[in-house]
Amino acid sequence: MNETLVTLVGNAATAVEFRETATGGMARFRFAVTPRRWDREKQLWADGRTSFYTVWSWRALAANLAGSVSVGEPLVVHGRLKVREEEQAGQRRAFVDVEAIAVGHDLSRGTTAFRRTARGESELTERPERATEGDAKGGPKQLEHAAALTAVS
Repeated sequence: MNETLVTLVGNAATAVEFRETATGGMARFRFAVTPRRWDREKQLWADGRTSFYTVWSWRALAANLAGSVSVGEPLVVHGRLKVREEEQAGQRRAFVDVEAIAVGHDLSRGTTAFRRTARGESELTERPERATEGDAKGGPKQLEHAAALTAVS
């Protein structure tokens, strides 16, 4: 399948709008990308024209975006580029969307703290299988994990 994948570096221009749908969550926000170039004549950085994209996401990514991203935060967005044309007030306009595969904070511009989300409720309440040292194949980390599971059982 031929798709145009892009990776954009910029800032969240609007708040993330989140909606629950029949197939899971959906979120969207506007994303601003402004190129910076060194102007040799003036000996300083100059901003280029800002491009705006609508970033769409679905299911877990949508919910995580809604809980993690605020206006103005620096982000890296990776996804499928979609260009659509619509007629508004008698004029043809082009809109550029990105269907996000992954979104993260731009760590070259700050720090963030990652928190893993819990999966389904059933996995949280299931009792792990009994494990012994003989069951764990591999290095000391796996033996440690097996011992921890045995202690829980």
